[in-house]
Amino acid sequence: MNRTSIVADGALLAQLRSLARRRGVSTSEIMRCALSEYVARAEPKGARPSFVGAGASGGRERLSERAEELLFEKRKRSR
Repeated sequence: MNRTSIVADGALLAQLRSLARRRGVSTSEIMRCALSEYVARAEPKGARPSFVGAGASGGRERLSERAEELLFEKRKRSR
């Protein structure tokens, strides 16, 4: 695991500490769970894989020529 710092409103941090006490866990555990859930919801379903080259690509698709275009297509759509 990596350590990081966040900047948050004092009232929010007080709520975080209170929730952690009530649940009997650390504030870090609450943050890890919250971040994990957020990222899982934010990831688009059925996203293209982040790799190229797993399989044959003969024919009109020209995978080797379009690899970068295909990999970064998601970025262009989400901007």
